[in-house]
Amino acid sequence: MTQLVTRHDDQGITTLTLNRPDSLNALSPALFVELRGHLDALASAPAAAGVVILRGAGRSFSAGNDLKAIRAGEAAPTPRYQADTIDALEELPQPTIAAVHGHCYTGGLELALACDFIVAAESARFADTHGKWGMTPTWGLSQRLPRRIGAARAKELMFTGRPIDGKEAAAIGLANRCVPDELLDKTLRELGEAIVENSWFTSRTDKLLVRAGEDLTLTEGLAYEAEHSPGAGPDMRDRLNPPPPPTP
Repeated sequence: MTQLVTRHDDQGITTLTLNRPDSLNALSPALFVELRGHLDALASAPAAAGVVILRGAGRSFSAGNDLKAIRAGEAAPTPRYQADTIDALEELPQPTIAAVHGHCYTGGLELALACDFIVAAESARFADTHGKWGMTPTWGLSQRLPRRIGAARAKELMFTGRPIDGKEAAAIGLANRCVPDELLDKTLRELGEAIVENSWFTSRTDKLLVRAGEDLTLTEGLAYEAEHSPGAGPDMRDRLNPPPPPTP
């Protein structure tokens, strides 16, 4: 049986790939079940990966919720299963990168927004199409998108359903950067290597502190950091005093 989400581990970089290329990686309930399994495994064994990259197989990241599955009455294990799975992605201890090429529509956009940042290829097309189908966000888009790009820009995209390309996504802060499609893999590799080369303890602490501070005022956030930052990590001494290079 074909895996709907695959996992590949390489020197601290874990890549999760949505693997329904024939349907533009439409997000079926079964796909979410497999994705949740991978996320739970990563959360329970944080030392197994230093960074997690989420991407799609074939021509697109994800065209969004599987409308055929909706029409067929397919259901997830619980009413909030998809939303809870996206929350689990956001709550992973590891830094996460969404690598977006082709379609990144609606539910796919909600998945990407749960990652720490997005790298877009020039072919990327981001859109919120809830309004086209008479639906409303239930997986977090109405909260995550305004926090990423500001309320006014988010409302424009939500009200109009207008697709934007990778360059515009980077210009408005939805994506951290936009690169030619042929450079996407190289860019992801360089970013992944830069992250795993640094202290995994530090990056995970940074992620916790930043997330906790998002709902606080600056004064409250400074106090939170002072109280909750653990300071030196277990690898600091080794990093400050690396072993001498081997003698030729």
